[in-house]
Amino acid sequence: MQATVLSSTLRGTDGLLVEVEVDLANYGFPRFSIVGLAEGAVRESKDRVRSALRNGGYKVSARRITVNLAPADVKKDGAAFDLPIALGMLAASGQLPPDHLRAYASLGELSLDGRVKAVRGALPVAAAIRTSGLRGLLVPSENAREAAVIQGIEVIPVPTLAEAFEFLRGERAIAAAHVDLAEVFRAEAQFEADFSDVKGQEAVKRALEVAAAGGHNVILIGPPGAGKTMLAKRLPTILPALTLEEALETTRVHSVLGLMDGRSLIATRPFRAPHHTISDAGLIGGGSVPRPGEVSLAHHGVLFLDELPEFRKNVLEVLRQPLEERRITIARAAGSITFPADIMLIAAMNPCPCGFLGDAQRSCTCTTMQVQHYRSRVSGPLLDRIDIQVEVGAVPYRDLAAQAPGESSAALRVRVDRARALQLERFRDRPIFRNAQMATRDLRHYCVVEPTAARLLEQAMDKLALSARAYARILKVARTIADLAAADCIATGHVAEAIQYRSLDRAVP
Repeated sequence: MQATVLSSTLRGTDGLLVEVEVDLANYGFPRFSIVGLAEGAVRESKDRVRSALRNGGYKVSARRITVNLAPADVKKDGAAFDLPIALGMLAASGQLPPDHLRAYASLGELSLDGRVKAVRGALPVAAAIRTSGLRGLLVPSENAREAAVIQGIEVIPVPTLAEAFEFLRGERAIAAAHVDLAEVFRAEAQFEADFSDVKGQEAVKRALEVAAAGGHNVILIGPPGAGKTMLAKRLPTILPALTLEEALETTRVHSVLGLMDGRSLIATRPFRAPHHTISDAGLIGGGSVPRPGEVSLAHHGVLFLDELPEFRKNVLEVLRQPLEERRITIARAAGSITFPADIMLIAAMNPCPCGFLGDAQRSCTCTTMQVQHYRSRVSGPLLDRIDIQVEVGAVPYRDLAAQAPGESSAALRVRVDRARALQLERFRDRPIFRNAQMATRDLRHYCVVEPTAARLLEQAMDKLALSARAYARILKVARTIADLAAADCIATGHVAEAIQYRSLDRAVP
């Protein structure tokens, strides 16, 4: 006897519909085989499924059991096929009417006593089920709120195999899970950190406001204890709120890696800060079955790289593609997978190995050669993709002892939102959303410079030996500064401020 149950697997950050075909035969030697490019966790499901069925009081007397996962040329991994395999065996043995399985897909890991445990990727799977036109999806109770974010299908939470069995037989009514998205955004859109907590560093706060307004990448250079990490952690608090579409894209990545932690939606911009010992696969993704890395987990948010020169050079170099194209493509023999990577990069580093080069209070012990070697760990092509380079000095005592709070994140965000609105209007007919995304040809149309500002920029290029790439970066940042001032043209003050944000720029010989 044979039965087919619908389920889904993950391909990148998307769900792919899978037909779980179960055949029970009362001949030949006893055997339970799973075919269809099943990875280890999928092949091991036969032991979990048999124990769950036996402990639940169900009986499957067939001597030969064959499970086919179609399409057979796509790798399947994870334990999410336990529940559909068990339901397929019950249907093939006549205990569950097969026609009841046509409207619902299912996924879930089974414990040996029949409990249905949480799995990865419930949200992208639910999106795939909606696209396929099915009525609904049976999921573990822990995944129900996450999957219910996808509107238009019934998401049925099933805590045990027995309840899933009874629901499909029509013997038990289970209410579909429901999520109030507006309430989720209200509850989640809260930050523990705030820029009002930062003492002093007004110039750096201004630089981060400019970065947030234009989507510019930033590098902070300063001695230990100056507050670089503290400032970086507060950057997401002044970025524009996530739209529903952006939140769903970000949640997909976290769902695929099983990082939802009971949440139904990622409603605030993520902040990821990987350690400098991370591998290139950990940063951009990879593996035999490719999975997203830290860059994709920071999608629509901030990726913070502290102690930038301490990262291995091959790890930093893989950032060049996502910073330029806002996506990551991982190629394998079986094909290529693209992960989203629309991030703002904020990096931090000391000015020298000891950290005190240029410090007014403590003397630097590094030689010129040591300083050059330290800074050369960050390549020119990577610095080329960082628009704002700002020095972070030590905070004086009078600022640390000040009782008055600094400007709040909410006040900064108001100005950032106004500048972003101008950019959305400016680029309404282009696939561009922020000033930082402008190509060289866009500078002529959108970066109109006043004559006095042009002369100042020319003098800076000559006296500071700025490179051609620095010229483009200065214009982009100046355009953002002008947007913050609601100015149509780029004035002298806008260019002067943008030039200050090139402290690490290297001259081209």
